[in-house]
Amino acid sequence: MPARSGIVWIASYPKSGNTWARAFLHNLVKLTMGERDEQDINEMARFSTWDIDLVSYAHHLGFTPDNALHRDEIAATRHVVQQEVADAAEGMIFVKTHNGLVMDRGHSTINFSVTAGAVYIVRNPLDVAISFAHHAGRPVDQTIHYMSLENAETEGNDIAVYEVHGSWSQHVHSWTRTPNRALHIMRYEDMLAEPKETFAALARHLLIDFTPRQLRKAIEHSSFARLRAQEQERGFRERPKVSDQSFFREGRAGQWKEVLTRAQVERIVQDHGEQMQRFGYLPLV
Repeated sequence: MPARSGIVWIASYPKSGNTWARAFLHNLVKLTMGERDEQDINEMARFSTWDIDLVSYAHHLGFTPDNALHRDEIAATRHVVQQEVADAAEGMIFVKTHNGLVMDRGHSTINFSVTAGAVYIVRNPLDVAISFAHHAGRPVDQTIHYMSLENAETEGNDIAVYEVHGSWSQHVHSWTRTPNRALHIMRYEDMLAEPKETFAALARHLLIDFTPRQLRKAIEHSSFARLRAQEQERGFRERPKVSDQSFFREGRAGQWKEVLTRAQVERIVQDHGEQMQRFGYLPLV
């Protein structure tokens, strides 16, 4: 990995390509280190981690926090946990997050003092609604409503503290509103349509020294078909228990045209039209 140190956030609203991007980065780094086997999707803690592990918060608080009762304490401890993640890494460490870049109970969700940079992945909310509904095991209409809620928070569970998603628009705007040379923004749809150009730009942003062959192999090893095959063969630890669908379910753009009703499309555009326009999702095609 490059000599720079600190956290590189791999950030996105849920079901927007976060795992796919991390799988590519893991495969590319392995190839640059001379390793030829494809990355096991259940072993991606080698070069990346998360910052919502309940055990880490319990360690610093001195007790196991209850997501329903101790949100003030959790919010105040995020920076300490993120500092610990950065200190434990040699060089840069990729950290997955679905937190919006917002204030939470008087504390920012991101500790900038230990941040080296960020990658933000955005996906058409019309497709996010479908994928997120399957992922969370809830109806599409309920998911569309959740995506519209300002400052929306997850419940958390017995292994992870809660996250602050906000609405889809709030999340996207929070990470992308201010241009920054340390922030790289990529669209899920470009990852599908132009993988060579899109993933090469990502690798260059992170100062990863790669060859054309290594880039090609990393893209092949992290293709949606390969990731889905791995899940079917060995399962995937990140798939929530409430979901009865594969984590790697469809992996395509434009499925909203076949699934969503006209009323559902109109509701999403009404809720998120401004940010959709910014990223080329309007007019509808």
